[in-house]
Amino acid sequence: MALVSTATLVSATCSAAQGATTRPAAPAPADLSIRLHGNVLDIPVNGGVAQLRTDSLAITARGRDHRTLTLSAPAAQPLGAPGSITVKGGAASWTLPAQGLSVTAAAVRGRLQVTVHSEQDGASLSWPVTGTDPSATQLQLPRGEGLGIPVADPFWNSTRTGVAGAGYGLETDLSMPLWGYTLAGAGVSYLVPQPVGTSLGLSSQDGRLRGTAVHTFSQRAGTRDYTVTFALTAPSPVAPAQDYRRWLSDEGQLVTLSAKMAANPEVGKLLGAFHAYTWGSARTAQGVQQMQALGLSRLWLGYDADDHPMDAQAVAAAKRAGYLVGPYDSFANGQDPATADAPTSAWPAPVYPGYCIHQQDGSVLAGFHDRGCYLSSQAFAQHGELLAQRTTQMTANGANSYFLDVDAAGELYDDYSPEHPMNQQQDKANRIARMRQLSGPDKLVLGSESAHSWAGPVIDFSHGSLTPPADGLWPLEKNREVWGGYAPAAAPGVFFKPVTLPDDLTKAVFDPTYRIPLLETALHDAQVNLDRWELSYTKLPALETTRALQAILQNTPLNLTLNGPTLDTDGKQLAALQQYFAPLHQAAGTQPMTDFRYLTADHQVQQTGFGNGVLQVTANFGTSTYGPAALPGGCVDAKLKGDKQPRRLCPSTLPQAPLG
Repeated sequence: MALVSTATLVSATCSAAQGATTRPAAPAPADLSIRLHGNVLDIPVNGGVAQLRTDSLAITARGRDHRTLTLSAPAAQPLGAPGSITVKGGAASWTLPAQGLSVTAAAVRGRLQVTVHSEQDGASLSWPVTGTDPSATQLQLPRGEGLGIPVADPFWNSTRTGVAGAGYGLETDLSMPLWGYTLAGAGVSYLVPQPVGTSLGLSSQDGRLRGTAVHTFSQRAGTRDYTVTFALTAPSPVAPAQDYRRWLSDEGQLVTLSAKMAANPEVGKLLGAFHAYTWGSARTAQGVQQMQALGLSRLWLGYDADDHPMDAQAVAAAKRAGYLVGPYDSFANGQDPATADAPTSAWPAPVYPGYCIHQQDGSVLAGFHDRGCYLSSQAFAQHGELLAQRTTQMTANGANSYFLDVDAAGELYDDYSPEHPMNQQQDKANRIARMRQLSGPDKLVLGSESAHSWAGPVIDFSHGSLTPPADGLWPLEKNREVWGGYAPAAAPGVFFKPVTLPDDLTKAVFDPTYRIPLLETALHDAQVNLDRWELSYTKLPALETTRALQAILQNTPLNLTLNGPTLDTDGKQLAALQQYFAPLHQAAGTQPMTDFRYLTADHQVQQTGFGNGVLQVTANFGTSTYGPAALPGGCVDAKLKGDKQPRRLCPSTLPQAPLG
């Protein structure tokens, strides 16, 4: 009898059952006809047959292996008896008169697609009810980069993470409008193509996480139609993102970095570049020259909206170095120019208060930190010259990039002002239009905050998309004694003061056991994603090795904060990291992430692949040496196509000494 090592067995099992690349979905059965049996519709889909109850909207699926999986329990509220059911042209339709609903169901590109319509403003539907199948093992949730949460994990079912009992707006709180579950030997992906008005509520039922979507129907909001697609997938933790990527491509909504570079070659300077917000002497031409001297070959440099932006000489030096450089700006907030606490909030008349968003009761929607007001994108859309003037002013120093806070993330708003009314759909359309102006005709390499996938076609990079928000993080950041404040001007503590996160926050936000690259699987070759600016690499010293390994594993750059002293103390280390990262990202930054897998049962060793063999990365987050290559804990191996041996990085061994 042949002997197989435990490590080999675990690796093979995890790769195949837990994390291997989702294989292409099997073609739908040759017979695509919908069959009706009483109140049950049989609808052929890729991978099997979906069975939909017309009275409760409960859905099961019978796979090719004849196992039956529960995709949704019955809707949370009784729906009543269905009206007559019509099957015609590959779709089924019926009504639920007791709730005033009409429903259509069909197989569309291999997925089950169900659309529910209501004429009753304010009515809601709690459905689908997911995670009820007893074989469910993992919930895939696109909070930031993505979380793979064991459904029965006591930590995630407790109050310590804020997940159980939370409600996430699919448009505003999740980076993509999807979620998924891994079942025994299979997976299911849920996608809401038009997510305005829909939230996902998570609850702990008998110690297991269950997800229920809630949709509110509204004529004003444009949400009278509610569509959900259901896809049977392989049991990969990133299968829902692969399904979404296919949907984006089919809908013409996947705009790659290669296409963006063809339209604006400056976008190519993102490849291989770390990002850094600058203060003090790092905003000067001399500071830029010091970065070059350290060996930082590619950078995106940003500067805050304050009284000391980078001047034309510093910007020129950055551009000569091949760097991207741009201001921080926001079109979201307005204050009285006489008392505004930030230059970006000071607008000429009549913006403040004329462009303020009005709530349904007529009151003004208070702005960030309850100062001033949030400004209506519809008001700006009616007076586009103001934003053109603003952009010209902000880039007068020659900047070739732009960071526009809020627009690609943030909450979408309804505006009840009679002068500039809008709903959330219009707000999103307005934001997309003005971002398209910046990244298109204005030829600025554009970034935004925690960009949601709908902004992907019009942005080039996103700060914050990789960070899974967690309960406790924002209150901690508001604690000036712990996190730091906005002084001194050349090194604000909020960005520069080192912090040690509480154990629960570390586990919820950065533990590789639970992090999965959903966003990178869907959009790696479409936009460059990073952590938030207040969570810079050196802000959390205890997590530097973990975060460096995650960055290399995902082929995503680090976000830094730099001033004169940090260039002296950390410059060599940061340059070594960037020099290791640059060739990997230059080769694979325009390639899709094609593979993600766990190589050990404890998820401490993980592997990714990009393109057709362009790059393979293996990261060991644990403490034990792994595999035939003897990869030490806390190290990563990266192998580009053509490399005979992998390139190894062990961040803890990088130079730390100040410059001599």
